Amino acid sequence: MKKLIISILLISVGLVATAQSGYDDILQQIEANNTTLSALRDQMEAQKIGNRTGIFLANPEVEFNYLWGKPDIMGNRKDISIRQSFDFPTAYAYRSKVSDLQNVNAELAYKAERINLLLLAKQLCIDMIYNNALAKEYAVRLQNAERIAATYEVKMNKGDANVIENNKAQLNLSTVQTEMTRIEVERTSLLSQLKSLNGGQEIDFPDDIYPVNVLPPNFEEWYASAEAKSPVLQYVSGQIEIGRQQVKLNRALGLPKFSAGYMSEQVVGERFQGVTLGVSVPLWENKNRVRQAKAQVTASESALADTKVQFYNRLQSLYLKSVALRQNVQKIRQSLSEYSNAPLLQKALDAGEISLLNYLLEIEYYYDAMNRALEAERNYQQAIAELSAVEL
Repeated sequence: MKKLIISILLISVGLVATAQSGYDDILQQIEANNTTLSALRDQMEAQKIGNRTGIFLANPEVEFNYLWGKPDIMGNRKDISIRQSFDFPTAYAYRSKVSDLQNVNAELAYKAERINLLLLAKQLCIDMIYNNALAKEYAVRLQNAERIAATYEVKMNKGDANVIENNKAQLNLSTVQTEMTRIEVERTSLLSQLKSLNGGQEIDFPDDIYPVNVLPPNFEEWYASAEAKSPVLQYVSGQIEIGRQQVKLNRALGLPKFSAGYMSEQVVGERFQGVTLGVSVPLWENKNRVRQAKAQVTASESALADTKVQFYNRLQSLYLKSVALRQNVQKIRQSLSEYSNAPLLQKALDAGEISLLNYLLEIEYYYDAMNRALEAERNYQQAIAELSAVEL
């Protein structure tokens, strides 16, 4: 039992020397094989191509006219016209800037979705480690329950124990076996979910020790770095800059449009040819576009301010929760180390100094504390995972 206590405490500490590769290998596999991310990458590339369309010159116009004359003595007439229209020159520069910014935001939107999916995968890995550690703990409990059940069955046959005591021992064994089955069902479910995220490929995850996760000592300093890395905040900031460039673009579109080209007219014995120039005065077509673009910038700025507040409060809440959970883990860990009666109870039961009922009642306190330690460690790791999601 002493070896069991030491092994569980090492699990709670999460020593990197005994930990395996942690989540990195699993997350890399999922990022490479996940079909959702693959579809999102293709969608992002399609969107980036779409953002680069419609930013160039309009198509040139070529026109040919063949007109029959009446009376026939007048002959026929042939007209050829080639014309190219274009917006005010600065409009093309602003269109290009808007396109570039939209492509950056398309990548940021993909990064945000990627973080959400990898965070889900990491949380499943944490649950998997918890259940693996729990299965390891219950394997020891099962051995103890089997030994006690076998012992009391022999005692009952010899007349050294009654049926009630034997039934208690058998019921205790059945309870542990039922919990072992539940844990195995949960492990199977988690592996199935990881397999789904991994594009249908099997994942082997035997780890029962958490990788080391260090809580930032100063929240405010850490938050400044997290804010700079957040793709969501970068995306909203990008929307503001896109809106500002859109204002400039709409102003440029409110300036005159031009056209230039070549025209030829040919009739019997005569031919005319030369250049054509035209100008389109924008009186009504772009009305209110600048105002709408400015309103969109204001809305994006408000959205950014709100998103920053929500982001800060969420991370601060997670940080405070993580601090409390870490303290809880340390407290339970210390209590298990200093006040566990499990070895003494085992000796007392074997020596006949306490009844089986008293043993089962007393050992349950130890089992409950061990379960709470494993749960607290799992909850702490989940909080840290969400807190540090921007690092994925």
